Amino acid sequence: MLRCFVASLLFAGVLASCAPRQQVQTADQMVTVTPMLVKVSEAAARGGQVTIQGRYLGGPTIGKVRLGASETGEGGFVFPAAAIVSWTDTQIVLTIPSDAPVGGSWLFVEVGSKRSTGLPYSVRQ
Repeated sequence: MLRCFVASLLFAGVLASCAPRQQVQTADQMVTVTPMLVKVSEAAARGGQVTIQGRYLGGPTIGKVRLGASETGEGGFVFPAAAIVSWTDTQIVLTIPSDAPVGGSWLFVEVGSKRSTGLPYSVRQ
């Protein structure tokens, strides 16, 4: 009887070790489509609003907006969460913070690990 019990425990252990493990996906792993910017509103001053239109823009929990980046999207100023007025998969409305860089630059949206196409944008003084 004891042998049968031990054998069944060993067999159950072998089966459990062969079972597929459930993996938890991170936000980066869930994003499969590259965001695409279509249009950005006219230049605004600090404290004004900027509206970004596009596709696959994700949402504020996994996305960020970068301003003042190079043409390839490196560096620049990342809008803080407090600047977000609204964010849908096709449109983002932000208030330009008082510490945003003034002048012409590039605007990008990043969703997970995917970076959008860039559009030129200028913050007025």
